Amino acid sequence: MSNLAPTVKRETMYIAGWVISLSVVMQVVFALLGFWDWTVLAGNALGGCAAVGNFLLMGVTIQNAVMMEKKDASTRMKASQKLRMLMLLGVGLLAALVDFLNLWATLIPLFFPRFAIALRPLFDKEKKEK
Repeated sequence: MSNLAPTVKRETMYIAGWVISLSVVMQVVFALLGFWDWTVLAGNALGGCAAVGNFLLMGVTIQNAVMMEKKDASTRMKASQKLRMLMLLGVGLLAALVDFLNLWATLIPLFFPRFAIALRPLFDKEKKEK
């Protein structure tokens, strides 16, 4: 992993920062609603790691696909998407089957990267204005 492109590193760190921040907020919400226990923390940790890992794997796949011919790159991207989706389904299934993971606390962080990506233009706009 030492040959990660700087863009992949930067964007993964951006996503990781949002996942951590939103995970803290989620923990507080669970606590305020009276549903917090250690399974929420465990589920949040698994879901957050899966979300960031999924994004990193996508970035690495894109980084490698850029150097390939169009047909090979397309095949690689489709295979990566399927495997990453299976990974996320496995995380959800694991959370549903075991008692030491809160299902909702595991699944909710999987959506945090989408939220972070949606907010990205707001922060890029502020950078351009400065």
